[in-house]
Amino acid sequence: MLQVNILHLVCTIAFVARNLSVEVDLLAKLAVGMDPEDGPIWVCSPDHPDGVMPFTTYSVVSLMTFLADHLR
Repeated sequence: MLQVNILHLVCTIAFVARNLSVEVDLLAKLAVGMDPEDGPIWVCSPDHPDGVMPFTTYSVVSLMTFLADHLR
């Protein structure tokens, strides 16, 4: 049986930062430390050959947890 993973929605770090009222640079520093099980994905494009990290709903929740830990 073939398993197909379909990505339905992603958002940029700027969008997440705006919704959480947090600086983009802080979120970027936290996101770099995310492990694969925390939900980050990388998307490459002609404009960004090294890739950019968009956020799924699951990875936003993980990032919020990292942020809360960081702010404590």
